Amino acid sequence: MKIIFPIAAALLATSTGAQAQVQLYGRLNAAIESVSTPHGELSRLSNNRSVLGFKGTEDLGDGVKALFQIEGTLALDTGAGSPAQRDTRLGIESRWGTLFAGHWVTAYNGATSSLDPFYPTTAGYMSIMGNGAASSTDNVQDTSSFDRRQANSVHVWTPRWHGLSLRATHGVNEERPAGGARPSLLSLAALYDEGPWYAVLAQERHHDYQGPGLTDTATKAALAYRFGDADSSLRLAAIVERLVYERPAGRLARNAWYVSATWQTGRHSWRAGIAQARDGSGADGAIGFVRAGADTGAVHATLGYDYTLSPRTGIYAYYSRLRNDAHGAYDFAINGTGASEGAHVAATAFGLRHAF
Repeated sequence: MKIIFPIAAALLATSTGAQAQVQLYGRLNAAIESVSTPHGELSRLSNNRSVLGFKGTEDLGDGVKALFQIEGTLALDTGAGSPAQRDTRLGIESRWGTLFAGHWVTAYNGATSSLDPFYPTTAGYMSIMGNGAASSTDNVQDTSSFDRRQANSVHVWTPRWHGLSLRATHGVNEERPAGGARPSLLSLAALYDEGPWYAVLAQERHHDYQGPGLTDTATKAALAYRFGDADSSLRLAAIVERLVYERPAGRLARNAWYVSATWQTGRHSWRAGIAQARDGSGADGAIGFVRAGADTGAVHATLGYDYTLSPRTGIYAYYSRLRNDAHGAYDFAINGTGASEGAHVAATAFGLRHAF
């Protein structure tokens, strides 16, 4: 964080043209939580992915722009942070689309995160959908999660045509783990966003993550519809997902679904979301939260309320409960509790967020 401020100040102090190109921005989001776990009750201050960054473009002529973004983490609860650990990129944008490289959320991840009204907080759907959250990772640091921001990645986004667009992410095989594997990532998403409709079909493949010649695959489909107008609206969304991991001992698979509802009227917003992980199937063992066998699923449900104080500031509250089956081992993906097999955990939160 000490690095960001001098750089931003230098950029903003340059010529008038440069000032028009560079935007300093951020999001501060923290909540006081009361958490119930099998180990007892605890109170905590949770940071819900606060950020600080700057971004900009340069007009190169003929409809072509150079673009950049550097976004870092801020931990309001501990004071920790890193200047470029979130969405950071350098690329080119034109009427043919956008090409960039850097450290960015994958096409698979970004396609549905907006359908979770509690993303990214303790109550986020990543507890089940995508098998945990990897907010900053590469091909070897996290080999289980499909909800990830990928280092050393190249991205291509097409322009939107009649509501349809395509996105692709390639995590290059830069890492060389022991055993001869050459891990890489390929993430694809087709999006339709027109009027009240939003639809997604996405797939992500992890090559050699579990060993040489083995491929893990995540596939999901999503549909959302918004009723009403700008003054009062109800958005309903649904996602189905299948994860398949290949391991030397055999395949491990799991299905899951998620539905959400957001009712916005004036400054008031009521929100709800529920996800269910079905029992894992295949060879014995576990990858991330997913494990094989009977009674290895879980249900995560959240109810919440948000009040907008201004276009940039709001307060919110939610109650979130995650119930594991007898042999399930799921936990909150952000601000986890260390939940054990069969555990039931819950969190009641009161938070404040501000964007600038």
